[in-house]
Amino acid sequence: MNKQNLAAVILTLSYSLASADTHPAAGGNIEITPLIHSSVQIEYNGTVIQVDPWGLIGLDDAKPADLILVTDSPGHHLDAEAIASLSKANTQVLIAANGKEQVPNGIVIANGEMLRIANISVQAVAAYDIILGAPSHPKGDANGYVVSLGGKKLFFAGVTECVDEVRHLQDIDVAFMPMNIPLGRMTPAAAAECTKLLEPDVVYTYHYDQNWARRIADPSFTGGELPGGITVAESLEMFAQEFEGTNIEFRNAEWYPEPD
Repeated sequence: MNKQNLAAVILTLSYSLASADTHPAAGGNIEITPLIHSSVQIEYNGTVIQVDPWGLIGLDDAKPADLILVTDSPGHHLDAEAIASLSKANTQVLIAANGKEQVPNGIVIANGEMLRIANISVQAVAAYDIILGAPSHPKGDANGYVVSLGGKKLFFAGVTECVDEVRHLQDIDVAFMPMNIPLGRMTPAAAAECTKLLEPDVVYTYHYDQNWARRIADPSFTGGELPGGITVAESLEMFAQEFEGTNIEFRNAEWYPEPD
């Protein structure tokens, strides 16, 4: 399939925004809507936060944001057009330093730094590789984020392994953890082990189908195998099994729409 045909398929996807999950918080529920790959919409008391908005499937059902968080510079994290589409006159956009060229008006927040915007506390957390090699995610280049609102902490890990800065986080209520990163980073067992260290009430795994994301950018990409030759579906099953008998609830969201 050539790029034009693939684009036509994507534009005709039969896709509607999933119903929001809810998480109780002081003053009202936090509404969590998984969108695509690593893109998440958060709503709380009229405030909308968009994390890594990606306009691949359209943005008609996504809400304009008061705050936008961008974890990294590749297009499936940093989509400048999506950011512009979801921005209002007073929207604040927090980015890692590697995104400054693409989002000149973005507020750069460094690993370990904390900002408070509209009664929301945002802490940037280091996101980087332990297993070295391309594709590389060097230390200090990208961010994860801890968002504190309504007395709850939501952790968006971005693309990272279980580095010390992640392992030392405390009092996380909802975690978004990457899985199946190339070169054997964050296998289901590794992602689950990291999650257990954080002890959240709820965990989502996201950014786990790298082949899907790469095929969209390059239709000639045939895909690589996951460690052990497992499928993406099997990796999700393995991840879920890790939480049987624990107090951590795994919510398996639909991050990857398929054409009819």
